[in-house]
Amino acid sequence: MQNLSLRAVPMALMMAGALATPALHAAEVRPGLLPCRLQGVEHEALCGSVRRPLDPAAPQGPMIDVHFAVLPALARNRKPDPVFFFAGGPGQSAIEIAGHVAGLLGRFSNRRDIVLVDQRGTGRSAPLVCDEPSPTQPLAEAVDVARIFGRLAHCRTRLQQLPHGDLRHYTTAVAMQDADAVRRQLGAERVNLVGGSYGTRAALDYMRQFPQVVRRAVIDGVAPPDMVLPAAFSTDNQAALDAVFSACEADRACSARFPALRADWRGLLATLPREVRVAHPVTGEVQGLTLGRDTLLGLVRTPLYVPALASALPLALTEAARGRFEPLVGLATALQGGRPGALAEGMHFSVVCAEDVPRLAQAADRPGADFGAAFADIYRKVCADWPQGLVPAAFYTLSPASAATLVLSGGADPVTPPRHGERVAGALGAKARHVVVPEAGHGVMGLACLRDAVFRFIDATGDDEALQVDADCARALPRPPAFVPITAATVRAAQ
Repeated sequence: MQNLSLRAVPMALMMAGALATPALHAAEVRPGLLPCRLQGVEHEALCGSVRRPLDPAAPQGPMIDVHFAVLPALARNRKPDPVFFFAGGPGQSAIEIAGHVAGLLGRFSNRRDIVLVDQRGTGRSAPLVCDEPSPTQPLAEAVDVARIFGRLAHCRTRLQQLPHGDLRHYTTAVAMQDADAVRRQLGAERVNLVGGSYGTRAALDYMRQFPQVVRRAVIDGVAPPDMVLPAAFSTDNQAALDAVFSACEADRACSARFPALRADWRGLLATLPREVRVAHPVTGEVQGLTLGRDTLLGLVRTPLYVPALASALPLALTEAARGRFEPLVGLATALQGGRPGALAEGMHFSVVCAEDVPRLAQAADRPGADFGAAFADIYRKVCADWPQGLVPAAFYTLSPASAATLVLSGGADPVTPPRHGERVAGALGAKARHVVVPEAGHGVMGLACLRDAVFRFIDATGDDEALQVDADCARALPRPPAFVPITAATVRAAQ
């Protein structure tokens, strides 16, 4: 399963030292918080933790520390309602991506604190981290299904031996009770929520459990609680890939260069499994491996997250159909370099195995023609032996929102496309507004004009004013044209 998290964006705010120093000096003396430095964040942060029962039903049992960080407001007269950011995954540490969040929400830093909570099982909060394969691992081993399942089984056994290793107690609903404990520790009567990808599910459940303390909410790339993730992925991945084919067919230059794109794709699928040789993306060494259907679909799926990468799929798939897989492998690994923090796989499976897999039989999503049941089968196998927490029935319900909520979707998103945002906005009712950027991928807050719209939405005095904020600035964003490599022939054609 591909990480649902948002992609990094550059830091958007630079404040003069003369302004920052006095404000930070005042913030450093807040009770229960200690000065700390976070990777990618220019200014000093404040760090703290809350002691929480591992099992909420057994408050006298094992305890865990839920860690959080505050990017303090730079102005002396800060506003009392901080912005809580919920990370993606599930399994991403909010604190480890502090540099990304500082860029994404940097404009809030003048008057509002930004609070990053490491959800239980991630980062510094009772982490459930599996051993990561080496980036130089031979490709044949990296795609060996038996080896992958064996690694996860070993991880599960090792995690269960930890003091906090009862894997039943890492559900979203329990984690949101932790988040509210952080709010109370900070003394904030009301908070603003921002969640991306899986963080939208977290934000929606926080709104369900604690509606009275939510002032405003922004959810970007919506993965609602009643979305059965492994089933929906097949449907939505297929739609995104079909859109790439359709866009190429509708574009004269692309269709002329890749006239048999769909036929090449079908032909490629028909040859699998097959032995191939490809250059390792890290070492450059040419290695042999058995390429199966699931591996190929995984390689194709990753570029779909980012339209700029998806624009190179026509070329990469055409090359793969002719036995040259380096372009496709390069696209699939393009997002790995410099990624802030690793996914806590133990927390990831604790969430999905409890909240999604038990409902696979009830899923209404129709499997994609190419992607089929591949994702569902993987999760069924892993979750068969994974301890499953109890999820309250109310978790899966969506009630009218008590606070103005901005729902954001990218039309080209392969995992959380607008169909999920539209349904959630409808359930949230009159206080929700759904904004779609037709040609954007997974996560749209990184677009400059939408960062500004999110700021104005939360900063607005009342809900009515917030819901009227102009957030349609990126609707005309075009789909990137099909990528054409620079060669002597293309230079001559351009001239």
